Amino acid sequence: MFGDFSKALGQLSDKRFQAVLLKGLGLTVALLVAIYLAFVWVIGVFVPDTFSLPFIGEVHWIDNALSIGSFFFMILLSMFLMVPVASAFTGIFLEEVSEAVEDRHFPGLPPVPRQTISDLVIDSLGFLGVIVAANLVALVLYLLLNIAAPVIFWALNGFLLGREYFQMVAMRRLGREGAKAARKRHMPEIWLAGALMAVPLSIPVVNLLIPVLGAATFTHMFMRLEGKQIR
Repeated sequence: MFGDFSKALGQLSDKRFQAVLLKGLGLTVALLVAIYLAFVWVIGVFVPDTFSLPFIGEVHWIDNALSIGSFFFMILLSMFLMVPVASAFTGIFLEEVSEAVEDRHFPGLPPVPRQTISDLVIDSLGFLGVIVAANLVALVLYLLLNIAAPVIFWALNGFLLGREYFQMVAMRRLGREGAKAARKRHMPEIWLAGALMAVPLSIPVVNLLIPVLGAATFTHMFMRLEGKQIR
């Protein structure tokens, strides 16, 4: 497992890895900016410029205060959304990462059929929805069990990240049903690898590298666990 990560880390200078990283980050930032602009637009449409309050009179600064507050709110929200959104976008480009790994470490493998963009987008958005929904539900546990919050975060996201990344990597070679069967065979190791992947998600800047490194690591893991079936 650690060998899988070490090999992935050693390929971080690969131009294809860097291209996926830049595209994933670019789309993530664009989405967050779009959400912020939409929020500001809603404020402008539905919040009046002035309020008239008893004993105070007209108040002219409510909409400006909400607009300024929304900026800081989006910064706070991005801390929670950046990783799942970046991971989902990276899933769209996972094919490029897996191909780069296979070209360097597993030459001579039979070609795989290209997944359509629509399938990749649907799978990635599904992953995004699951991880955001699960973390919103877990937010209650984070608040109630604040001491155990890091462990809950790592265990939950480790399970989700490991499950989804292994599934996406395995589908390239085994198809959807074959990938599910392989995932069930190796779930304990996949969960542990996902948890180790989730730990650095709380480290700023470093967490931005995790989607690409995760895709590469799980490609190595899949080849180690199931590679004999396709060679």
